Amino acid sequence: MSLTDILSPSDIAAALRDCQAPDSFSPKKFFQISGMSKKSSSQLKDIFRILDNDQSGFIEEDELKYFLQRFECGARVLTSSETKTFLAAADHDGDGKIGAE
Repeated sequence: MSLTDILSPSDIAAALRDCQAPDSFSPKKFFQISGMSKKSSSQLKDIFRILDNDQSGFIEEDELKYFLQRFECGARVLTSSETKTFLAAADHDGDGKIGAE
């Protein structure tokens, strides 16, 4: 399964265009533009499994900086600031990683 099985390629492209500049990435806006915010919990878990590069069941900070590249190989790497902000927003238990929930 690939992300384009769940998300529209044109929506993914639009979301990536929106955050091309360093420090312009907003997780909430990216999820809205890409269509992720409209997906069912089952579809979001499928997306999570695709994004979880090492299949550990969690997305850690080292994986998170390459988040955009999981959508398109040539996409930029998230800046350190973007990565830390994204992690802080999604890491509800403070363990330094994001779970599928």
